[in-house]
Amino acid sequence: MDRDFWIFSGRANTALANDIAKKLKIKLGKINIRDFADGEISVQLNENVRRRSVFFIQPICPPEVNKSLMELLISVDALRRASAAEITAVIPYFGYARQDRKDRPRVPITAKLVANLLEAAGISRVVCVDLHSDQIQGFFNIPVDNLYSSFALIPAIKKKFRNRLAIVSPDVGGTVRARAYAYRLKAPLVIIDKRRDPNVPNKAEAMNVIGDVKRKNVVIVDDMIDTAGTLIEAAKALKLAGADSVYAAAAHGLFSGEALSKIEKSMIEQILVTNTVPPINNSQKIKIVSIASLLAEAIKRIHLRRSVSSLFV
Repeated sequence: MDRDFWIFSGRANTALANDIAKKLKIKLGKINIRDFADGEISVQLNENVRRRSVFFIQPICPPEVNKSLMELLISVDALRRASAAEITAVIPYFGYARQDRKDRPRVPITAKLVANLLEAAGISRVVCVDLHSDQIQGFFNIPVDNLYSSFALIPAIKKKFRNRLAIVSPDVGGTVRARAYAYRLKAPLVIIDKRRDPNVPNKAEAMNVIGDVKRKNVVIVDDMIDTAGTLIEAAKALKLAGADSVYAAAAHGLFSGEALSKIEKSMIEQILVTNTVPPINNSQKIKIVSIASLLAEAIKRIHLRRSVSSLFV
């Protein structure tokens, strides 16, 4: 590929950015990002980006969600003021996406707010992985490519299981995602009927298993694992329903609070997650599957003005 484009990275997930650059056989653009003593962020580009296409890689993710968002906005502003022709924000994990509608009185829609901020900063396009809900694409007035981690996770599941496999959605809302996995893996679909207290965030109780899991190896698929409360309750319900083993697969492994310690004590045998956020390496039950090839291919196709639709699988 020619050098009429640049790829830069913020500090939120430099390991993934370097992997993407290696897949494309190029080097990341030089950029100096540092913090002032008072916590403000300073950005300076060390490359000429005038009239060039630019891809900036930065998930809006823990451990410092707000800082990673501001770093992305400030970097995009620097690129725009340096006369970049097009700025594509590659956001593997789109933070603040869970508040995507007004489901209670007097609450914000933070997914729309972040979309407004990114457009105001000057981005031309967004590439992300497994948005919390597809409707977030409509919050932007620019192109959005929402890629799916199934590109990387399904081959890993196929390698692990040969038979007696069932795919599980941890709630009704995730049925479409789980059905896509089940179709491609030629496995039955199972749904957990879950009740959630709307006044208590991150707390859920699994109630009923809809479908047959007896003597099956089940894989719970979800877009993210945060505190792991939903996942652990689902695993208990599946075991009680007769499942031989319980695994999980998710695009984003946040593992907030005591999630890892809970997972270690749970009935879950292994969790597959991609590296959209910096990987957690201190648990034997967590296996990281790289998403770098998918994002590299998307960047290549966007730069060469080729179709990206075949990557939406």
